[in-house]
Amino acid sequence: MATWPVLVFDIETIPDVAGLRLLRDADVALSEEQVLAQEVALRAAEGRSDFLPHHLQRVVTISCVFRGGEGLRVHSFVDRSRDGGASEEARIVQLFFNTIEKRVPQLVSWNGGGFDLPVLHYRGLMHGVVASKYWDLGEDDREFKFNNYISRYHHRHLDLMDLLALYQPRANAPLDAMARLCGLPGKLGMDGSAVHAAWLAGRIEDIRRYCETDVMNTYLLYCRYQLMRGGLTPAEHTQEVAMVRGVLAALREPHWDEYLAAWPAAVAAEP
Repeated sequence: MATWPVLVFDIETIPDVAGLRLLRDADVALSEEQVLAQEVALRAAEGRSDFLPHHLQRVVTISCVFRGGEGLRVHSFVDRSRDGGASEEARIVQLFFNTIEKRVPQLVSWNGGGFDLPVLHYRGLMHGVVASKYWDLGEDDREFKFNNYISRYHHRHLDLMDLLALYQPRANAPLDAMARLCGLPGKLGMDGSAVHAAWLAGRIEDIRRYCETDVMNTYLLYCRYQLMRGGLTPAEHTQEVAMVRGVLAALREPHWDEYLAAWPAAVAAEP
């Protein structure tokens, strides 16, 4: 049987220009756009991607699907400070780890070991976030010595992409491609490359909605994985998918209406 509770998560980030300014000792007269443009030009000249390293990624949204014995819930921790207020990054990262502390769930991600969690580690360290249960390697709870969130081959955190690729980076598959190949809607509205522009335009809710559909794709792929490994029977998988559709329909938000419209019931009903 699949084990509840399960917390599936995904993050969206933007370049940490304040951090970049500090590390590059940038001229105070330069705007954020100029500081970032200088860095991108430097990286291009060195043949590197314009995507900044993990420690210079500022978290603006953490979206979660929480599946417990009482049902399924979609929730996002969102930094809404684009209106000029101070960054809420510390708050949302702490809230995410508080959820782990309280629920001690099975964590599930798609490339969470390669991107999401390292980013959350660095940002948590910067902000003084406390996450004792997450970092327990068996010192406090002996059970965590043999199954914890940190060790790559333990399943308390299941990076579904990493596992399906048998931990071979050259075999990794994109979330959008696998979702669509499995009959799911895949990415809707934008992709990760558009998040920064959306943030600058004040489209914070669009970022949240995009992140939520990504995390729902991950949850449904996790259900398909549980079907494959025998954690769910075919009847249980069908029942779970029907439950998800009902929950999304009841939320009555435009992105879920679009998601359901792109996910025909006939496809959803059978693997």
